[in-house]
Amino acid sequence: MLHSAVSARTCLLALAAALVGVAARADVPVVDLEGPIHPVSAGYVVTALDRAEAAGAPLVVIRMDTPGGLDSSMRQIVDRILRARMPVAVWVGPSGARAASAGFVIAVSADVVAMAPGTNLGAAHPVSGLGQMDEVMSQKAASDAAAYIRGKAERRGRNVDLAEKAVLESRSFTEREALEGKLIDLVAADVPALLRALDGRDVKRFDGSEVSLHLKGQVTVPVAMNWRQRVLSVIARPDLIFLLLLGALAGIGAELTHPGLVFPAVLGTLCLVLFLFASQAIPVSGTGVLLIALALVLFGAEVKVHSFGLLTAGGIASMILGAMMLVDAPEAEMRVSLPTLLPAAAVVALGTILLVRLVVAAHRRRPLTGASAMVGEAGVAETALEPAGWVRIHGERWRGVADGPVAAGQTVTVAAVEGLTLKVRKEA
Repeated sequence: MLHSAVSARTCLLALAAALVGVAARADVPVVDLEGPIHPVSAGYVVTALDRAEAAGAPLVVIRMDTPGGLDSSMRQIVDRILRARMPVAVWVGPSGARAASAGFVIAVSADVVAMAPGTNLGAAHPVSGLGQMDEVMSQKAASDAAAYIRGKAERRGRNVDLAEKAVLESRSFTEREALEGKLIDLVAADVPALLRALDGRDVKRFDGSEVSLHLKGQVTVPVAMNWRQRVLSVIARPDLIFLLLLGALAGIGAELTHPGLVFPAVLGTLCLVLFLFASQAIPVSGTGVLLIALALVLFGAEVKVHSFGLLTAGGIASMILGAMMLVDAPEAEMRVSLPTLLPAAAVVALGTILLVRLVVAAHRRRPLTGASAMVGEAGVAETALEPAGWVRIHGERWRGVADGPVAAGQTVTVAAVEGLTLKVRKEA
């Protein structure tokens, strides 16, 4: 009986230990890295890796679909991956996704790289914010990027030659080409397939140590952005930043020129606050901001000064140049797009032209009030004008002076107004 009781207690303790072990088993976080890489996405990935490390996750999967992005944000992500205590796997997917430019460097730096069928990676040649550099600067940037990728690829045991060609020659590779060229570790249709393929696999870390992955039955959990990252990710887009800047300048400018309207001031201030908030995530060029401000000044001057369209043309050119320089980023996806820029410039230009036409029409319109509004009005001579007398116009009695004799009762027309005296002429 005593032996049976001890055996039962031992079984219960073993079962409890197993249950505790299962309960304490950490999930596998899945981090979505989509769109251009900038400080918001970098902060999101770094935060996710920090939390996974604190929770004791056996692996972190970064699902990637990116055209690239800022070099500083890319290096921030790479540095955090290299310092991670748990292995980090990058999966380029789903089908149709890509890991280009900065995304390629991040993928090569990970412990495990996998791609879904129908994906590609590479094309990592560095470019400047406006897409052009002089020959010396281009060589320097390319040499620096090539050395950076060589160090990561060699340490990870990947094909250094192909990794360098992706930088120096802007080569891009399909999943099959990357697998055969030993740039990636495997092809997986989705994240569960990736975990099944990695179960029981030994992974060599960046520091040379090896970790054996045991992922059978492991649960994956998506990692969501916090509220601040979500807000920034929505507004930290070049097109939206451009429109926010336009709204801020136009709204505040309208309030300064027409005090008391209130609504333009409120709208402009709101746009300005959101613009400044978004500029924390995307590097904004002061030159671009000044050029866009100059464009609005030129549009406003067109209303005051009739330049026959020269100021409007200058404003359009200034706005286009300012929008092109507004965001200093290496990828086309990180700059203001023409489908947003051209309609915005056209709307502002057409609005300016409409205002100019209204101002010109108002100047040409006959006055409806005041002394000048009397010119051209018809009346009746109440007394004979020889040449002075009294006339009645609109039921009012005025002193009138005619340019010739006018009999009482004849119709006269006002030619000019001098104080309270009307100069009139006799109607034929």
